[in-house]
Amino acid sequence: MSNIRLIPTLQRRNHPLATAAAQRRRLAEVPIPRFGIKLSEVGAAPLRAAERIEVLQINVGRRCNQTCLHCHVDAGPDRTEVMPTTVVDACLNLLATAAIPTLDITGGAPELHPDFDSIVRRARALGCHVIDRCNLTITGLPNYAYLPEFLAEHQVEVIASLPHYELDATDNQRGAGVFAESLAALKRFNAVGYGQPGGPALNLITNPVGACLPSPQAQLEAEWRRELLERYGISFTRLYTLTNMPISRYLDHLVATGELEAYMQLLVEAFNPSTVAGLMCRTTLSVGWDGQLYDCDFNQMLAMALPQSIFEVTPADLAERTIRVAAHCYACTAASGST
Repeated sequence: MSNIRLIPTLQRRNHPLATAAAQRRRLAEVPIPRFGIKLSEVGAAPLRAAERIEVLQINVGRRCNQTCLHCHVDAGPDRTEVMPTTVVDACLNLLATAAIPTLDITGGAPELHPDFDSIVRRARALGCHVIDRCNLTITGLPNYAYLPEFLAEHQVEVIASLPHYELDATDNQRGAGVFAESLAALKRFNAVGYGQPGGPALNLITNPVGACLPSPQAQLEAEWRRELLERYGISFTRLYTLTNMPISRYLDHLVATGELEAYMQLLVEAFNPSTVAGLMCRTTLSVGWDGQLYDCDFNQMLAMALPQSIFEVTPADLAERTIRVAAHCYACTAASGST
């Protein structure tokens, strides 16, 4: 039985910012330079995708066993969206026909999808590298206790969120009880070889608890590695830093605390043109649970869709396409950029 305390999603509360359109309007009201203009100033407009897709990221649904303060998906136990079998099949078909080397499975908690195991097996059978965006605590639920062994068997890379190695910082962002359950999950992953020499990759993501930018990634990785090992005997492969995205529940938090304008200005002032070439939207295609396509997962949550769906898109449609940008893109280009 989970001890995590949950908050209602924006959708459950009928919150004014529950819809993508409302979030886009609120962000457009902030008096900052348009992101496209900023790109033009550094000779990077229009932003275009690379010649081929390297990562197919599929959001298999918005159901989750957590409701985190910063969640850009507004995921939670009350969400009912789930990717149908027809969309799953179309995604795997595109993986094969376009020879996309990596499948990145996200949610919600992607493991809650009824066909999660099958998706992993089928993608691995195609020779794809598979990434699972795991919230860690899912492995503490009785029906999902098998996940560390299953994922290790199929050499799935696990990318897991851990805001901090301190209890209060993690629980304040992800929900009371999450820290303890996350540590227990990390130990289960370590026990089956994750994060160990020669074992499958166990990568952690940290994002700031407050309205600030993350510290340098190399510095935080050394700190996290030392503290998790000394305090809890936990090992991991890499630590990635992520700037909080000002959409959905984190946008609501910024508005409620009166920090939205200051936070957006912080992102603008930290704009780093050297991050543009490596933006994930240039080599990633994001697929929504309903089969609609997007340049990235963040554009997906703001309903900034591509013209095609997964059912008719071709590799030619995707190569060097113009990427849709807006104010939230500043979060991916601030300072050292978000992984």
